[in-house]
Amino acid sequence: MDPAVPFDAPEDRPARLDVGVVGAGRVGTALGAALARAGHRVVAASAVSEKTRERAAERLRGAVLATPQEVVEAADLVLLTVPDDALGDLVAGLTATGVDTTGKLILHTSGRYGTSVLAPATRAGALPLAVHPVMTFTGRPDDVDRLSGVSFGVTAPDPLRPVAEALVLEMGGEPVWIEEEKRPLYHAALATGANHLVTLVVEAMDLLQKAGVAEPGRTLGPLLGAALDNALRLGIEGLTGPVARGDAGTVAEHVAELARVSPESRSAYVALARLTADRALTAGLLKPGDAERLLGVLAD
Repeated sequence: MDPAVPFDAPEDRPARLDVGVVGAGRVGTALGAALARAGHRVVAASAVSEKTRERAAERLRGAVLATPQEVVEAADLVLLTVPDDALGDLVAGLTATGVDTTGKLILHTSGRYGTSVLAPATRAGALPLAVHPVMTFTGRPDDVDRLSGVSFGVTAPDPLRPVAEALVLEMGGEPVWIEEEKRPLYHAALATGANHLVTLVVEAMDLLQKAGVAEPGRTLGPLLGAALDNALRLGIEGLTGPVARGDAGTVAEHVAELARVSPESRSAYVALARLTADRALTAGLLKPGDAERLLGVLAD
């Protein structure tokens, strides 16, 4: 099969499904719209706030706004696109209503959970899928286009794996298989890379402002773009800077200045510099003597 074309022939395509969205926020409306673009029919959606109702009306045209129970009743494929902490209670609550889930595909988009969180519905006859898009959603119409080529963390019972992967391909994404017990680690890795990156960038911008740089974003942009590209292509081999050079004097000056200006930033700098030194030493980029001097500077 040509990797650029998800399905070569009509018989390769999943059956057209009636789709329901429980939680018509940014993620739910984007995935619902992507499935509609692929030929499925979004028939119902639940939304709590006025903003989500407006978004559902705009992006899931033709879908009836309904209660979660009514959404499940109307759909062959139900997207549960709610916050992680609400997912377990939602599944248990829906199952407790006695709504018929027999033979229905119940798909959640949480990165944290696999299919075990869907156990109450599975015991009632539902077909569980965990499909997590590895991207951020802005709520804008271009979210659907941005799904093209995005990885989706997929977990499902073995017989349902082809179904989950086919749905991802139809939405324009690339399925990445994650074992049930590896979901927490998978999600922690994504949070480390994405969420903490934002914190680091904002922290660096704040420090540059304190150093008198009028446009810190403009100053950082080329440097951070090159660093991210190097990291993704080369891994630790793309490391540069004073830790990679074993420049303990420079690192000591950084630590002292940060202690004066921002003790919180000093703590983060020290923790990350230690991890960087450990990785650089293991990779052979840093000599043991240089690493010892660095770690001495970074001791509390």
